[in-house]
Amino acid sequence: MLAPRDCSIEFVIRTHAYRLLLACLAVLVPACSLIAQQSATEVAVHSAVKIEAERQNAVGVAVGVLIEGKIAFYSSTGFQDRKAQIPISRSTMFRWASISKSLTAITLLQLAEQGVLSIDQTVNHFLVDYPPQRTSDGQSHQITLEQLLAHQSGIVHYTNGVVKGTPRNYLRPHPSKQVQLALNGFNQSLLVHVPGTAYSYTTRGYILLSAIVEHAAGRPFHIQVDRMIAKPLGMTSLQPDYQWKRIQNRAVGYRKSTSGEIVPSSDTDVSWKLGGGGYISTIDDLAKFAEGLLQRKLVSKETRTMMFNRRVLADGTATNYGLGFQSKELNGRQTVGHSGSQEKTKTRLAIDLKSNCGVVLMSNSEYVDTAKFAEAIFEAIADNRRISP
Repeated sequence: MLAPRDCSIEFVIRTHAYRLLLACLAVLVPACSLIAQQSATEVAVHSAVKIEAERQNAVGVAVGVLIEGKIAFYSSTGFQDRKAQIPISRSTMFRWASISKSLTAITLLQLAEQGVLSIDQTVNHFLVDYPPQRTSDGQSHQITLEQLLAHQSGIVHYTNGVVKGTPRNYLRPHPSKQVQLALNGFNQSLLVHVPGTAYSYTTRGYILLSAIVEHAAGRPFHIQVDRMIAKPLGMTSLQPDYQWKRIQNRAVGYRKSTSGEIVPSSDTDVSWKLGGGGYISTIDDLAKFAEGLLQRKLVSKETRTMMFNRRVLADGTATNYGLGFQSKELNGRQTVGHSGSQEKTKTRLAIDLKSNCGVVLMSNSEYVDTAKFAEAIFEAIADNRRISP
C-alpha cells in the first residue's frame, strides 16, 4: 500500500501524463483532419482531370496543384508516347509554348528593379541598329519596353500582317537560336498599328524583348533565365527546346487531322522564338515557377502587382493583359497567369491570388481546351476546401 506522499506523487504524474496526451491529441487531430482533407482534394482533382481528359480525348495530361501558396500535389493521366505506351510522369518534358513569355517579362523587370533599365525606354536605346518601325502610312514610331510587354507595340504576330525580315546567309546551323539573329526574321515588317493604341498579341514582340534582356544583362538570354529564375527556384529541367538536341522523356505531340483522327504532330523548330515560346520542362518545374510567383520569390510585391494588373490603351480602354501575364476569369474565379499553344503542346498557368491557390497544366495534345481543365480542377479544390470563388 502506497504512503500518502507516494499517492500524491502518483496523482501528479498521472495528471501530467493525461494533460500531455490531451495536448498531443489537440495537435494530431487537426493534423489528421488536414491530411484527410488533402487526400480528399487530391482524389477529387485526379477524378476531374481524368473525366476532362476523356471528354476531350487528350492523349496525355500532367497537372500540378498549389494550395496556400505551396505545391500540394501532382496528377497525371494518359501517355507521353501513345505508340510506345509510355505513360505521362513527372519526368515527362512538355513545351511551355507562350508561358515562355512570362520568363522573358520577369527577367526584364528584374533588370528594371536593379536599375539597369526602365520600361519607359525605347527599343533603339538598347538596339541602336534595329530598323525604324513604320506603320502602313510610312510614319516612323518609337516603341517602349512597356508597350512590348503589354502587347501594344504593333509588332507583327503570325497572320495579322506581312512578315518581312532582313535576308542573311549563315554558315553555322541553327543561327536563330541566337536571339539577336532571330530579329532578322521580321525586323522589316510594318507595324500593324501605332504603338499604344491597340492590343495585338505578338510572339515576335517578345523575341525582341529577349534580345533587349540579353543586351542589357550582358549575357545570353537563356543564361539569364537560368541564373535569375531557374536556379533560385530549383528548376532543374527548364531549358530551350532545341529539336536537334536529344532531350530525355520529351513528350510526343498529337494533333487532330482534318478527318478528326488523333495523329502525331510535327517536330517544328522553335529555337527562333525562345523568349516568346521556346522553352520546355517537366510539370514539376512549371509548378515551381507558379509557386515562386505566389510567394514573390522572383520580384518585389510592387513589381508583381505591376505585372499582374491589366494595362490600358492610350484611350483608356482596359485590356486583359498585364506585363507578361494574362488576366482571365475561370468559372467566376479571377486568375492571372498565361496560356500556351503550339505544335505538340497546350499549357496553362493560372493562379488565384484571393485564395492563394494555383493550377498548372501541360498536355501533349495541341487541341485540348486548358481553360476547361483549369475550371474543373479549381472547382474540385473549392468543393473540398471551402475556397470561395
